[in-house]
Amino acid sequence: MNKILVIFAAVFIVSLMSVFTVSETERAIKFRLGEIVESDYKPGIHVKIPLINNVRKFDSRILTMDSKPERFLTAEKKNVIVDSFVKWRIGDVKHFYTTVSGDVRQANIRLDQIIKDAFRSEFSKREIKQLVSTDRRIIREALITNASPLAQTLGIEIVDVQVKRIDLPPDVSSSVYRRMEAERERVAREFRSQGSEAAERIRADADKQREIIMANAFRDAEILRGEGDAKAADVYAKTYGADIEFFTFYRSMNAYKQTFNNNGDMLVLEPDSEFFKYFKKQK
Repeated sequence: MNKILVIFAAVFIVSLMSVFTVSETERAIKFRLGEIVESDYKPGIHVKIPLINNVRKFDSRILTMDSKPERFLTAEKKNVIVDSFVKWRIGDVKHFYTTVSGDVRQANIRLDQIIKDAFRSEFSKREIKQLVSTDRRIIREALITNASPLAQTLGIEIVDVQVKRIDLPPDVSSSVYRRMEAERERVAREFRSQGSEAAERIRADADKQREIIMANAFRDAEILRGEGDAKAADVYAKTYGADIEFFTFYRSMNAYKQTFNNNGDMLVLEPDSEFFKYFKKQK
């Protein structure tokens, strides 16, 4: 009975040692006495020979390599400080193992150099202004295209390359800010000049319109005054013709009123002057 239990236990242990599982998030390599036998395993349960085969598993999920900020030269030979990160995963587990021994840290070091070379090549084609104004998606696609072939030799698949920040060194920043300030001042002067020109044009047009309005008003006033004088003369003439004596009296009264309007007014005339005709009649 004990022998049977031992045999069953041995068979059970051998059976456990003869199978291995690969999950959805893993990539596996099977070795035979240290030599790679197979690496393209699907998720599930697989068989191996105990003591002859051994299996190594690697994380197949997307990993992140966060690079330290690095300086790169632009097309105008200006330094920019770039902060970026890379998303990658194991593409070919066999190549990954043979090139970097399956070491993620070593893979990050090698990949970091590849990405820096891609950045260096891409940034050397563009000026600072282009780097700032160009869509980041275009730079991202160019970096992935340039870096992917070399990354594949390491068994690595680059998923994404993102630029977090593009900064200027302090000396370059001062120079750029001064140029930007000078450009803004030039634009401001141009706008002020255009504004002054427009203001002068509007002012001249307003003065012209004012003169036209004043001239038209003066013309209309003279016409109305002339018509009024004509009507007044006509009224005087009709009134004079209707009652000459009353009209003469009325005109004399108005003359007296205008002449002696103030207490200090004085008029030197002969007593028998025609001007005092109605005063004499009053007596």
